[in-house]
Amino acid sequence: MSPRAKYLTGTFTWFAAFGIQGVLFAWLVTMVLDQSAAMVGFAQMALLLPGTLLMLFGGAVSDVLGPKRVVVSAQCFALVPLLFLIYVLTSDTLSYNAMLIYGVLMGIAQAFVTPSRDGMLNAVAGNRLQRTVVFATMMQFGGQIVGFILAGFADRFGPVPIVIAQCVLLSAGALAYSRVPISYEPQTRQHSFIRSMGRSIADGARTVIGNKSMVAVMVQNVAMAMFFMSSYLVGLPILIREVFDGSAQDLSWINMANSAGLVLTAALLLPYGDVKRPGRTLLLNHGIGALTLAAGALSGSFVWLAVFIFAWGLNGGFAIAMSRSIMQQLAPTHQVSRVMSFYNLSFMGAGPIGMLLGGFLAARYGPAQAIIISCGLMLIVNLSTTVWSPLWRLSLDDSAPLQPSD
Repeated sequence: MSPRAKYLTGTFTWFAAFGIQGVLFAWLVTMVLDQSAAMVGFAQMALLLPGTLLMLFGGAVSDVLGPKRVVVSAQCFALVPLLFLIYVLTSDTLSYNAMLIYGVLMGIAQAFVTPSRDGMLNAVAGNRLQRTVVFATMMQFGGQIVGFILAGFADRFGPVPIVIAQCVLLSAGALAYSRVPISYEPQTRQHSFIRSMGRSIADGARTVIGNKSMVAVMVQNVAMAMFFMSSYLVGLPILIREVFDGSAQDLSWINMANSAGLVLTAALLLPYGDVKRPGRTLLLNHGIGALTLAAGALSGSFVWLAVFIFAWGLNGGFAIAMSRSIMQQLAPTHQVSRVMSFYNLSFMGAGPIGMLLGGFLAARYGPAQAIIISCGLMLIVNLSTTVWSPLWRLSLDDSAPLQPSD
Protein backbone atom coordinates (compact mmCIF):
# COMPACT_ATOMS: atom_id res chain seq x y z
CA MET A 1 0.00 0.00 0.00
CA SER A 2 1.40 3.40 -0.98
CA PRO A 3 2.00 6.17 1.61
CA ARG A 4 -0.92 8.15 0.18
CA ALA A 5 -3.22 5.11 0.42
CA LYS A 6 -2.25 4.58 4.06
CA TYR A 7 -2.88 8.27 4.76
CA LEU A 8 -6.27 8.14 3.06
CA THR A 9 -7.18 4.97 4.98
CA GLY A 10 -6.41 6.75 8.25
CA THR A 11 -8.50 9.72 7.13
CA PHE A 12 -11.43 7.48 6.15
CA THR A 13 -11.52 5.63 9.48
CA TRP A 14 -11.15 8.81 11.58
CA PHE A 15 -14.06 10.44 9.82
CA ALA A 16 -16.17 7.28 9.98
CA ALA A 17 -15.74 7.48 13.76
CA PHE A 18 -16.41 11.24 13.56
CA GLY A 19 -19.61 10.54 11.59
CA ILE A 20 -20.84 8.23 14.35
CA GLN A 21 -20.13 10.96 16.87
CA GLY A 22 -21.98 13.60 14.83
CA VAL A 23 -25.24 11.63 14.92
CA LEU A 24 -24.87 9.95 18.31
CA PHE A 25 -23.92 13.12 20.23
CA ALA A 26 -26.83 15.09 18.76
CA TRP A 27 -29.24 12.16 19.33
CA LEU A 28 -28.24 11.62 22.96
CA VAL A 29 -28.40 15.32 23.86
CA THR A 30 -31.39 16.38 21.74
CA MET A 31 -33.66 13.34 21.77
CA VAL A 32 -32.64 10.96 24.57
CA LEU A 33 -31.96 13.67 27.18
CA ASP A 34 -34.55 16.00 25.55
CA GLN A 35 -32.59 19.19 26.17
CA SER A 36 -33.75 22.66 25.17
CA ALA A 37 -32.41 24.51 22.15
CA ALA A 38 -30.12 26.61 24.35
CA MET A 39 -28.71 23.54 26.09
CA VAL A 40 -28.16 21.75 22.77
CA GLY A 41 -26.19 24.76 21.59
CA PHE A 42 -24.14 24.79 24.79
CA ALA A 43 -23.35 21.07 24.47
CA GLN A 44 -22.15 21.53 20.89
CA MET A 45 -20.07 24.45 22.10
CA ALA A 46 -18.38 22.19 24.68
CA LEU A 47 -17.43 19.83 21.86
CA LEU A 48 -15.80 22.65 19.87
CA LEU A 49 -14.33 24.85 22.60
CA PRO A 50 -11.12 22.81 23.14
CA GLY A 51 -10.31 23.32 19.48
CA THR A 52 -10.55 27.07 20.03
CA LEU A 53 -8.14 26.95 22.95
CA LEU A 54 -5.71 24.28 21.75
CA MET A 55 -5.72 24.26 17.93
CA LEU A 56 -2.74 26.61 17.54
CA PHE A 57 -0.81 24.71 20.19
CA GLY A 58 -1.69 21.45 18.44
CA GLY A 59 -0.36 22.75 15.13
CA ALA A 60 2.86 23.99 16.72
CA VAL A 61 3.38 20.67 18.53
CA SER A 62 2.89 18.88 15.21
CA ASP A 63 5.50 21.00 13.42
CA VAL A 64 7.99 20.64 16.27
CA LEU A 65 7.59 16.94 17.10
CA GLY A 66 6.35 15.63 13.76
CA PRO A 67 2.76 15.24 12.52
CA LYS A 68 2.71 11.43 12.43
CA ARG A 69 3.73 11.08 16.06
CA VAL A 70 1.13 13.62 17.19
CA VAL A 71 -1.79 12.32 15.12
CA VAL A 72 -1.27 8.72 16.28
CA SER A 73 -0.99 9.77 19.94
CA ALA A 74 -4.07 12.01 19.72
CA GLN A 75 -6.19 9.30 18.13
CA CYS A 76 -5.21 6.88 20.89
CA PHE A 77 -6.20 9.55 23.45
CA ALA A 78 -9.61 9.85 21.72
CA LEU A 79 -10.37 6.33 22.99
CA VAL A 80 -10.53 7.72 26.54
CA PRO A 81 -13.80 9.70 26.15
CA LEU A 82 -15.31 6.79 24.20
CA LEU A 83 -14.57 4.37 27.04
CA PHE A 84 -16.06 6.94 29.44
CA LEU A 85 -19.21 7.12 27.30
CA ILE A 86 -19.50 3.32 27.25
CA TYR A 87 -19.26 3.35 31.06
CA VAL A 88 -22.05 5.90 31.60
CA LEU A 89 -24.28 4.14 29.07
CA THR A 90 -23.80 0.67 30.55
CA SER A 91 -24.12 1.91 34.15
CA ASP A 92 -27.31 3.85 33.33
CA THR A 93 -25.75 7.12 34.52
CA LEU A 94 -26.11 9.07 31.27
CA SER A 95 -26.62 12.75 32.00
CA TYR A 96 -26.17 16.14 30.40
CA ASN A 97 -23.03 16.74 32.47
CA ALA A 98 -21.58 13.41 31.32
CA MET A 99 -22.09 14.46 27.71
CA LEU A 100 -20.31 17.75 28.42
CA ILE A 101 -17.32 15.84 29.83
CA TYR A 102 -17.30 13.57 26.80
CA GLY A 103 -17.49 16.57 24.45
CA VAL A 104 -14.57 18.40 26.10
CA LEU A 105 -12.31 15.31 26.06
CA MET A 106 -13.10 14.49 22.43
CA GLY A 107 -12.57 18.14 21.50
CA ILE A 108 -9.08 18.02 23.03
CA ALA A 109 -8.19 15.02 20.89
CA GLN A 110 -9.52 16.72 17.75
CA ALA A 111 -7.45 19.86 18.44
CA PHE A 112 -4.30 17.77 17.91
CA VAL A 113 -5.54 15.33 15.25
CA THR A 114 -6.77 17.95 12.80
CA PRO A 115 -3.60 20.08 12.22
CA SER A 116 -1.36 17.00 12.37
CA ARG A 117 -3.41 15.21 9.72
CA ASP A 118 -3.25 18.28 7.50
CA GLY A 119 0.51 18.47 8.08
CA MET A 120 0.91 14.88 6.87
CA LEU A 121 -1.05 15.56 3.67
CA ASN A 122 1.66 17.66 2.05
CA ALA A 123 4.24 14.95 2.70
CA VAL A 124 2.22 12.31 0.79
CA ALA A 125 0.80 14.58 -1.94
CA GLY A 126 3.92 15.06 -4.06
CA ASN A 127 3.30 17.64 -6.79
CA ARG A 128 -0.47 17.04 -6.97
CA LEU A 129 -1.62 18.85 -3.86
CA GLN A 130 -5.10 19.87 -4.98
CA ARG A 131 -5.80 16.37 -6.34
CA THR A 132 -4.73 14.84 -3.01
CA VAL A 133 -6.91 17.34 -1.13
CA VAL A 134 -9.86 16.22 -3.26
CA PHE A 135 -9.07 12.55 -2.55
CA ALA A 136 -8.82 13.33 1.17
CA THR A 137 -12.14 15.20 1.01
CA MET A 138 -13.75 12.17 -0.64
CA MET A 139 -12.38 9.87 2.06
CA GLN A 140 -13.46 12.35 4.73
CA PHE A 141 -17.08 12.47 3.74
CA GLY A 142 -17.24 8.91 2.48
CA GLY A 143 -16.09 7.86 5.94
CA GLN A 144 -18.71 10.09 7.51
CA ILE A 145 -21.43 8.40 5.46
CA VAL A 146 -20.33 5.02 6.84
CA GLY A 147 -20.41 6.51 10.34
CA PHE A 148 -23.87 7.97 9.79
CA ILE A 149 -25.18 4.61 8.60
CA LEU A 150 -23.78 2.87 11.67
CA ALA A 151 -25.13 5.54 14.03
CA GLY A 152 -28.58 5.19 12.47
CA PHE A 153 -28.84 1.73 14.10
CA ALA A 154 -28.70 3.27 17.59
CA ASP A 155 -32.52 3.20 17.78
CA ARG A 156 -32.54 -0.56 17.10
CA PHE A 157 -29.46 -1.88 18.90
CA GLY A 158 -28.80 0.85 21.44
CA PRO A 159 -25.81 3.22 21.57
CA VAL A 160 -23.21 0.92 23.20
CA PRO A 161 -22.46 -1.30 20.15
CA ILE A 162 -22.19 1.85 18.03
CA VAL A 163 -19.65 3.41 20.40
CA ILE A 164 -17.66 0.15 20.37
CA ALA A 165 -17.58 0.35 16.56
CA GLN A 166 -16.30 3.91 16.94
CA CYS A 167 -13.44 2.62 19.13
CA VAL A 168 -12.52 0.03 16.50
CA LEU A 169 -12.47 2.66 13.75
CA LEU A 170 -10.25 5.03 15.75
CA SER A 171 -7.81 2.22 16.52
CA ALA A 172 -7.65 1.22 12.85
CA GLY A 173 -7.03 4.84 11.86
CA ALA A 174 -4.19 5.23 14.34
CA LEU A 175 -2.61 2.05 12.97
CA ALA A 176 -2.90 3.27 9.36
CA TYR A 177 -1.34 6.66 10.17
CA SER A 178 1.49 4.98 12.10
CA ARG A 179 2.51 3.11 8.94
CA VAL A 180 2.82 6.21 6.72
CA PRO A 181 6.59 6.46 6.03
CA ILE A 182 7.28 10.08 6.99
CA SER A 183 10.72 10.91 8.34
CA TYR A 184 10.75 13.93 10.63
CA GLU A 185 13.50 15.33 12.84
CA PRO A 186 12.24 17.07 16.00
CA GLN A 187 13.04 20.79 16.05
CA THR A 188 13.83 21.20 19.75
CA ARG A 189 17.63 21.17 19.87
CA GLN A 190 18.31 24.91 19.98
CA HIS A 191 15.46 26.10 22.17
CA SER A 192 13.38 24.80 25.02
CA PHE A 193 10.10 23.16 24.07
CA ILE A 194 7.99 26.05 25.40
CA ARG A 195 10.06 28.65 23.52
CA SER A 196 9.77 26.53 20.37
CA MET A 197 5.99 26.47 20.74
CA GLY A 198 5.78 30.24 21.14
CA ARG A 199 8.03 30.94 18.18
CA SER A 200 6.23 28.40 16.01
CA ILE A 201 2.82 29.94 16.69
CA ALA A 202 4.15 33.48 16.15
CA ASP A 203 5.77 32.51 12.83
CA GLY A 204 2.55 30.88 11.66
CA ALA A 205 0.54 33.96 12.62
CA ARG A 206 2.86 36.25 10.65
CA THR A 207 2.61 34.01 7.60
CA VAL A 208 -1.20 33.94 7.64
CA ILE A 209 -1.77 37.62 8.49
CA GLY A 210 0.70 38.67 5.79
CA ASN A 211 -1.33 37.03 3.01
CA LYS A 212 -4.68 38.62 2.09
CA SER A 213 -5.95 35.47 0.41
CA MET A 214 -5.34 33.43 3.56
CA VAL A 215 -7.06 36.07 5.67
CA ALA A 216 -10.07 36.04 3.33
CA VAL A 217 -10.35 32.25 3.54
CA MET A 218 -10.28 32.48 7.32
CA VAL A 219 -13.01 35.14 7.30
CA GLN A 220 -15.15 32.80 5.23
CA ASN A 221 -14.38 30.01 7.70
CA VAL A 222 -15.52 32.14 10.63
CA ALA A 223 -18.78 32.89 8.82
CA MET A 224 -19.26 29.20 8.04
CA ALA A 225 -18.83 28.31 11.71
CA MET A 226 -21.10 31.08 12.91
CA PHE A 227 -23.92 30.52 10.44
CA PHE A 228 -23.59 27.20 8.57
CA MET A 229 -22.21 25.01 11.36
CA SER A 230 -24.67 26.36 13.93
CA SER A 231 -27.54 25.68 11.52
CA TYR A 232 -26.31 22.15 10.87
CA LEU A 233 -25.43 21.09 14.42
CA VAL A 234 -28.12 23.00 16.36
CA GLY A 235 -30.88 24.16 14.01
CA LEU A 236 -31.35 20.97 12.00
CA PRO A 237 -31.52 18.49 14.95
CA ILE A 238 -34.11 20.70 16.66
CA LEU A 239 -36.01 21.13 13.38
CA ILE A 240 -36.07 17.33 12.93
CA ARG A 241 -37.23 16.81 16.52
CA GLU A 242 -39.90 19.51 16.66
CA VAL A 243 -41.23 19.58 13.09
CA PHE A 244 -40.76 15.97 11.95
CA ASP A 245 -40.77 14.13 15.33
CA GLY A 246 -37.49 12.57 14.24
CA SER A 247 -35.24 9.79 15.53
CA ALA A 248 -31.57 8.80 15.28
CA GLN A 249 -32.38 7.25 11.90
CA ASP A 250 -33.76 10.56 10.63
CA LEU A 251 -30.67 12.40 11.85
CA SER A 252 -28.49 9.87 10.07
CA TRP A 253 -30.45 10.30 6.82
CA ILE A 254 -29.93 14.07 6.86
CA ASN A 255 -26.25 13.67 7.67
CA MET A 256 -25.88 11.10 4.89
CA ALA A 257 -27.60 13.43 2.43
CA ASN A 258 -25.10 16.18 3.22
CA SER A 259 -22.09 13.87 3.02
CA ALA A 260 -23.34 12.25 -0.20
CA GLY A 261 -23.32 15.69 -1.80
CA LEU A 262 -19.81 16.33 -0.52
CA VAL A 263 -18.54 12.98 -1.86
CA LEU A 264 -20.18 13.55 -5.24
CA THR A 265 -18.41 16.92 -5.48
CA ALA A 266 -15.06 15.22 -4.93
CA ALA A 267 -15.91 12.60 -7.58
CA LEU A 268 -16.75 15.40 -10.03
CA LEU A 269 -13.51 17.26 -9.31
CA LEU A 270 -11.17 14.31 -9.80
CA PRO A 271 -11.52 13.78 -13.59
CA TYR A 272 -11.07 17.46 -14.44
CA GLY A 273 -7.82 18.21 -12.64
CA ASP A 274 -7.13 21.36 -10.67
CA VAL A 275 -9.62 24.22 -10.51
CA LYS A 276 -7.94 27.30 -11.97
CA ARG A 277 -10.01 29.83 -10.01
CA PRO A 278 -10.27 28.31 -6.51
CA GLY A 279 -11.18 31.58 -4.78
CA ARG A 280 -14.03 32.33 -7.17
CA THR A 281 -15.31 28.76 -6.83
CA LEU A 282 -15.20 29.09 -3.04
CA LEU A 283 -17.20 32.32 -2.99
CA LEU A 284 -19.83 31.18 -5.51
CA ASN A 285 -20.48 27.93 -3.70
CA HIS A 286 -20.81 29.61 -0.32
CA GLY A 287 -23.40 31.97 -1.78
CA ILE A 288 -25.38 29.23 -3.51
CA GLY A 289 -25.08 27.07 -0.39
CA ALA A 290 -26.70 29.76 1.76
CA LEU A 291 -29.69 29.93 -0.59
CA THR A 292 -29.97 26.14 -0.72
CA LEU A 293 -29.88 25.67 3.05
CA ALA A 294 -32.53 28.37 3.54
CA ALA A 295 -34.74 26.64 0.97
CA GLY A 296 -34.41 23.39 2.93
CA ALA A 297 -35.53 25.10 6.14
CA LEU A 298 -38.59 26.47 4.32
CA SER A 299 -39.51 23.21 2.57
CA GLY A 300 -41.81 21.80 5.26
CA SER A 301 -41.18 18.25 4.00
CA PHE A 302 -38.59 15.83 5.35
CA VAL A 303 -37.91 14.45 1.86
CA TRP A 304 -37.40 17.91 0.40
CA LEU A 305 -35.26 18.86 3.39
CA ALA A 306 -32.99 15.89 2.60
CA VAL A 307 -32.87 16.91 -1.08
CA PHE A 308 -31.86 20.48 -0.26
CA ILE A 309 -29.29 19.29 2.30
CA PHE A 310 -27.82 17.05 -0.43
CA ALA A 311 -27.59 20.09 -2.73
CA TRP A 312 -26.05 22.10 0.11
CA GLY A 313 -23.46 19.34 0.47
CA LEU A 314 -22.60 19.62 -3.22
CA ASN A 315 -21.73 23.28 -2.76
CA GLY A 316 -19.94 22.59 0.51
CA GLY A 317 -17.69 20.02 -1.16
CA PHE A 318 -16.40 22.60 -3.64
CA ALA A 319 -15.96 25.20 -0.90
CA ILE A 320 -14.05 22.90 1.46
CA ALA A 321 -11.73 21.55 -1.25
CA MET A 322 -10.95 25.04 -2.55
CA SER A 323 -10.35 26.65 0.85
CA ARG A 324 -8.01 23.85 1.97
CA SER A 325 -6.16 23.89 -1.35
CA ILE A 326 -5.59 27.64 -1.17
CA MET A 327 -4.23 27.50 2.38
CA GLN A 328 -2.01 24.45 1.86
CA GLN A 329 -0.53 25.67 -1.41
CA LEU A 330 0.25 29.11 0.01
CA ALA A 331 1.76 27.68 3.20
CA PRO A 332 5.58 27.40 3.42
CA THR A 333 6.62 23.74 3.53
CA HIS A 334 7.97 23.92 7.08
CA GLN A 335 4.84 25.69 8.39
CA VAL A 336 2.01 23.61 6.93
CA SER A 337 0.68 22.27 10.26
CA ARG A 338 0.83 25.73 11.83
CA VAL A 339 -0.89 27.44 8.90
CA MET A 340 -3.57 24.73 8.82
CA SER A 341 -4.04 25.08 12.57
CA PHE A 342 -4.95 28.75 11.98
CA TYR A 343 -7.23 27.60 9.16
CA ASN A 344 -8.97 25.13 11.44
CA LEU A 345 -9.02 27.59 14.34
CA SER A 346 -10.90 30.12 12.21
CA PHE A 347 -13.59 27.47 11.75
CA MET A 348 -13.60 25.72 15.11
CA GLY A 349 -12.76 28.83 17.09
CA ALA A 350 -15.90 30.60 15.92
CA GLY A 351 -17.88 27.39 16.33
CA PRO A 352 -18.64 27.76 20.07
CA ILE A 353 -20.00 31.27 19.50
CA GLY A 354 -21.98 29.96 16.55
CA MET A 355 -23.47 27.17 18.67
CA LEU A 356 -24.68 29.66 21.28
CA LEU A 357 -26.01 31.94 18.54
CA GLY A 358 -27.80 29.02 16.86
CA GLY A 359 -29.34 27.91 20.16
CA PHE A 360 -30.47 31.46 20.96
CA LEU A 361 -32.01 32.01 17.52
CA ALA A 362 -33.77 28.63 17.57
CA ALA A 363 -35.18 29.28 21.05
CA ARG A 364 -36.30 32.81 20.15
CA TYR A 365 -37.61 32.39 16.60
CA GLY A 366 -37.87 28.63 16.02
CA PRO A 367 -35.40 26.34 14.21
CA ALA A 368 -36.52 27.08 10.64
CA GLN A 369 -36.38 30.85 11.12
CA ALA A 370 -33.01 30.54 12.88
CA ILE A 371 -31.56 28.74 9.85
CA ILE A 372 -32.95 31.35 7.46
CA ILE A 373 -31.51 34.23 9.51
CA SER A 374 -28.11 32.51 9.61
CA CYS A 375 -28.14 32.00 5.84
CA GLY A 376 -28.93 35.67 5.29
CA LEU A 377 -25.99 36.69 7.46
CA MET A 378 -23.74 34.25 5.58
CA LEU A 379 -24.72 35.90 2.29
CA ILE A 380 -23.80 39.32 3.64
CA VAL A 381 -20.33 38.15 4.72
CA ASN A 382 -19.82 36.32 1.43
CA LEU A 383 -20.65 39.37 -0.68
CA SER A 384 -18.42 41.57 1.47
CA THR A 385 -15.48 39.17 1.09
CA THR A 386 -15.99 39.14 -2.68
CA VAL A 387 -15.64 42.92 -2.75
CA TRP A 388 -12.64 43.53 -0.46
CA SER A 389 -10.51 40.42 -0.86
CA PRO A 390 -8.39 39.09 -3.77
CA LEU A 391 -10.20 35.72 -3.72
CA TRP A 392 -12.38 36.44 -6.75
CA ARG A 393 -9.27 37.16 -8.87
CA LEU A 394 -7.13 34.34 -7.46
CA SER A 395 -5.76 32.05 -10.17
CA LEU A 396 -3.91 28.76 -10.01
CA ASP A 397 -0.71 28.22 -11.98
CA ASP A 398 0.38 24.60 -11.70
CA SER A 399 4.03 25.60 -11.82
CA ALA A 400 3.90 28.38 -9.21
CA PRO A 401 2.26 29.31 -5.92
CA LEU A 402 -1.20 30.85 -6.01
CA GLN A 403 -1.16 34.51 -6.97
CA PRO A 404 -3.86 37.10 -7.72
CA SER A 405 -4.22 37.54 -11.44
CA ASP A 406 -3.76 40.93 -13.03
